[in-house]
Amino acid sequence: MKFTDCHPITNLVFYIGAIGFGMCLVHPACLVCSFLFALVYYSIVKGEVRKYLGRILMLFMVVSLINPFFNRYGETILFVYFNGRSYTLEALGYGLALAGMFCSIMTWFASYSVVMTKDKFLFCFGKLAPTVSLILTMVFRFIPDFQRKLQQVSGIRKSIGLSTSSGTNREKIKHGMNIISSVTSWALESSVVTADSMRSRGYGSGRRTSYSIYSFKKKDQFLLFIMLLLLLITLLCALNGGFTAEYTPSLYISDWDNAWTIIGVGSYFLFLAIPSVLHLIEEIIWHISRSKI
Repeated sequence: MKFTDCHPITNLVFYIGAIGFGMCLVHPACLVCSFLFALVYYSIVKGEVRKYLGRILMLFMVVSLINPFFNRYGETILFVYFNGRSYTLEALGYGLALAGMFCSIMTWFASYSVVMTKDKFLFCFGKLAPTVSLILTMVFRFIPDFQRKLQQVSGIRKSIGLSTSSGTNREKIKHGMNIISSVTSWALESSVVTADSMRSRGYGSGRRTSYSIYSFKKKDQFLLFIMLLLLLITLLCALNGGFTAEYTPSLYISDWDNAWTIIGVGSYFLFLAIPSVLHLIEEIIWHISRSKI
């Protein structure tokens, strides 16, 4: 069973844990684990990672190196620039931590968009907030449709010499505004058609019902139990100082001689590895089955 085939609640709990703890734990070991497994699973669900890795590493370098120019707290001065402003080692470490956290969260969200489809999202929140869930689902569908329509209109206008890359600056702006006007008109017309269609189908006239193809199996129950247990252990270790990390004004990171750190990093490591391990197990089973044919 691949992680994408799991129950929506199981998928949602994992991403809440991965993203939530990823934003709170700034210990270097946690940041490395989060970014590593986020990148591994992104490569699994997307099928490619080279282009994304280049962009995300560039973002990591920019964020980490720029932070000390705005944050001057720190005791170890690396160099001084302009009017005595200091570039400190502690601020650089803090920038590296922020950049690592930001990149890992972005990567988790990138795989989230593939795993948590619109149907899964609507299943998780449809009964709690049906109107909000429906609106969000329609928005998620509208964004790619808007992008495709924008590319289509741009391509058509480019074929007749009215693209944003031809003519004077004034003409480029005019062409761009015409493209935006056309796509906006299409979006408004589409929303009116959708509203009429929903009204004619009886939306809002009674209690809303929904059909679901998802069933909470024993495998999902076991997996959810393991994830909640690992999250609980990680939280307990964090509350007991296992992930203590201070970067400014002085640098202090909890060492590996702390048992809470070892246990916490281990549980966090196992939790983040769940999607990739499930995919690996499924691939091994598939290759074994093919070899027996």
